[in-house]
Amino acid sequence: MEISTTLLIYALIGFIIGMIIMRFINKNKSIGLLNDAKKEAEKIIESANEKGDNIKKNKIIQAKEKFLELKSEHEKIIFSREDKIKAIEREISSKESQVDSIIKKNQALNSDLEKRHLEVQDKINSLEKKTKEVEKVRKNQIKKLELISGLSEKEAKDSLLESLKKDAENDALVYAKEKMEEAQLTVKENAKKVILNTIQRIGAEETIDNTVSVFNIESDDIKGRIIGREGRNIRALESATGVEIIVDDTPEAIILSCFDSIRREIARLSLHKLVKDGRIHPARIEEIVKKTKKEIDQEIIEVGKRTVIDLGINGLHPELIKYVGRMKYRSSYGQNLLQHSKEVAKLCAIMASEMGIDSKMAKRAGLLHDIGKVPSIEKDTETPHAILGMQWAEKYGEKSDVCNAIGAHHDEIEMNCLISPIIQVCDAMSGARPGARRQVLDSYIERLKNLEEIALDFNGVEKAYAIQAGRELRVMVESEKINDDEASNLSFQISQKIQTDMTYPGQVKVTVIRETRAVNIAK
Repeated sequence: MEISTTLLIYALIGFIIGMIIMRFINKNKSIGLLNDAKKEAEKIIESANEKGDNIKKNKIIQAKEKFLELKSEHEKIIFSREDKIKAIEREISSKESQVDSIIKKNQALNSDLEKRHLEVQDKINSLEKKTKEVEKVRKNQIKKLELISGLSEKEAKDSLLESLKKDAENDALVYAKEKMEEAQLTVKENAKKVILNTIQRIGAEETIDNTVSVFNIESDDIKGRIIGREGRNIRALESATGVEIIVDDTPEAIILSCFDSIRREIARLSLHKLVKDGRIHPARIEEIVKKTKKEIDQEIIEVGKRTVIDLGINGLHPELIKYVGRMKYRSSYGQNLLQHSKEVAKLCAIMASEMGIDSKMAKRAGLLHDIGKVPSIEKDTETPHAILGMQWAEKYGEKSDVCNAIGAHHDEIEMNCLISPIIQVCDAMSGARPGARRQVLDSYIERLKNLEEIALDFNGVEKAYAIQAGRELRVMVESEKINDDEASNLSFQISQKIQTDMTYPGQVKVTVIRETRAVNIAK
């Protein structure tokens, strides 16, 4: 028992000694590892310091390079500004030299002008002296003549004027007689010249208003598509419609030119459909134009039918109904032919009913009286429209009274029924009423303003008034600035200015009024 206890104690002591030895060994290993870690850390810190120094050096070098680059750019900007400043300074110096030279020239001119002014003043003074001397001589000669003739100056003037008046009256009568005889011989020729001049003056303006339509487009890019490659689209459109299509620099617009308003309308509607559809090529153009022609023909028939129904006219031939519908696309002196014919028909019915005549017959003749103006394949250009309308009415079975009224409303044939003078009177009433025929208010007012402005541009004109619908211009002048002779010259100058600068119908009379007033007050 004691032995086992002793062994146990030794074993325990040995275990404790082993543990102490193991702990000592582990401590030595930990110290070695700690020393190795310190060495490794020192190496890492040393390499990190080296890298930091290298990065620091690189950054310093980069900063120096960037500084040098910025410095060079700044120097370039400064040098360019200095060059510009120097150029501006050179330009300013050159302009200063030019101004100095101009000033010197002006000074020289002023000195020369002063010298000439003095010379002119001397000449004026000498001329005034000579004028006074001439006036003295003239008075002396008049006194000598009065002594020799035994008449005073006033009596001599009156006697001379009286003899001149008698001679002038005789000469004027002879001259007037000769001119009247000459005018009778040349009156027809002069009348033709007046008509031709009138046509030349206002014919172009009226023709443009009645032969041109404008087709508006959204952008000018569409013009190229309408023209097509090498112009094939526009040629196909012109060939199909018979309308001349003008594509020029007019913004967002294409001009359609043709005397036939129906063709223009077909071309306008066809263009609208083609642009809206987007497919523009010759085959499509022919197809659209054919469809549009059918639509217009159908619309013409519908318009004719509606017009006849509205007026209560029965039994009208289908061809005459078609002609009535075509009136919608015809104008006469700026007045729509269909509206004019409907107006005449209503006036004829009212007048005939008041006179106890067949109002339906009068209304029928009033509607058809201008049917000869409607464009047609059968139209004879040499026959007056009244005769042509009468022939068409006879052809399509109208009664003799209606035919006579159509043919006689411009006195081409003799009237043989009571309806004929009614048609003539109502036609004149419809055309003569205010606003029926073309008279554009804006252009009329503009013409009056232009007349007054032309007169006011002349010196001495105080006021100007355009009266009698622009046929006369009254000009009031200042009596202090314009004398009687100058007033006559002013009237001529204004008339010439109007004649060269303006377009107007007929003639314009220019009246210059110079008035002198002397006012005193009795107290």
